[in-house]
Amino acid sequence: MKQKRVVTIQDISCLGKCSLTVALHILSAMNTEACVIPTAMLSTHTGGFSGYTFRDLTEDIVPILDHWEAEGFDFDAIYTGYLGSAEQCRLMLDLFERFGTKDNLIFVDPAMADNGKLYAGFSSDFPQEMKKVCAAADVIDPNLTEACLMLGIDYPGKMGYTEEWIKDVLKQLCAMGCRIAILTGVIFGDKQGAMAYDSSTDTYSSYFGENLPVAFHGTGDVFSSALCGALVRNQPMERALKTAVDFTVEAIKISAADPDLPRYGVRFEAALPELIQNL
Repeated sequence: MKQKRVVTIQDISCLGKCSLTVALHILSAMNTEACVIPTAMLSTHTGGFSGYTFRDLTEDIVPILDHWEAEGFDFDAIYTGYLGSAEQCRLMLDLFERFGTKDNLIFVDPAMADNGKLYAGFSSDFPQEMKKVCAAADVIDPNLTEACLMLGIDYPGKMGYTEEWIKDVLKQLCAMGCRIAILTGVIFGDKQGAMAYDSSTDTYSSYFGENLPVAFHGTGDVFSSALCGALVRNQPMERALKTAVDFTVEAIKISAADPDLPRYGVRFEAALPELIQNL
């Protein structure tokens, strides 16, 4: 059986569990070949450290694409994460045009905001650039903040919404152009998980796990990487959501007792055996 090949495009932090550092391990553990295009290199991730170094790698992206195209490489999935500029967003559209096919999966995690605010370094017009990337995708998985910014609607807070509101937002996200929209970090009472809408079948799916009273950097990257890997392995959406949510919750549970880990990210490595077992 041919091994699935996924290319993931996002930044890499030399220390700290997020972005490529997370995606490479998780996709590999799920028996997919993980190929990378780094968009930037940082000495640490930006969530819990100051004074970090940053090197923009935008100028390296096109030569990589040119070489890959000349070699005739193809991919079962294209998975984008953190993109640092409008130019990188435009380059992703070029990548989709060159390497997207009717048979492969274009998966976009529009990582740019949380808790009602854009990440540091992004201007107020960046969500509209990311919206163009999402419009060209098959599957997107924004959190509530990212969805609201792209749609130009008010952020309701972590729990200031109903199931019907979530369903309406999912439909609005698909109206941008993607086939499937997934909202992450959806909380109802003591449960947290994700809800999805497939515009091609007009169907919803969801899965919820335990809503743990802790917060860690990088959990969105953990979830997205596991979800992309599950979809590439042809898991149905509801099962893929379960795979990603259960893995993320287990990683948080393992990490919750260590007071230093919120700064570094979850100890997802210890949860990989359970992820593999559930494939």
